[in-house]
Amino acid sequence: MSITKETVVDQITVTENGTVLVREVTRIMEDGNELSKQYHRSSFAPSSDVSAQPQNVQDICNVAWTTEIVSAYQAMLDAQAQEQADRQAQQEAQQAQTNL
Repeated sequence: MSITKETVVDQITVTENGTVLVREVTRIMEDGNELSKQYHRSSFAPSSDVSAQPQNVQDICNVAWTTEIVSAYQAMLDAQAQEQADRQAQQEAQQAQTNL
């Protein structure tokens, strides 16, 4: 009776905005029969540090994260930050009006 544990990346998906979704499965095996399995999911935004990830994940990221994708993702983040700052300024202005 031999019990083993194996963890492998079994799914890699690239979304429209360049985010890479990774699913790992950990299997507990006994004499070639699967006793249990558990999934773990991770996501990586364009230009994230993936150096600690398995080579196949790094390879997909290197292909998916073109200069255009990284620039577009950063522009999206900048736009979201600007929208948040605008909302905050609007709320502060409304609060100041209320306090008058």
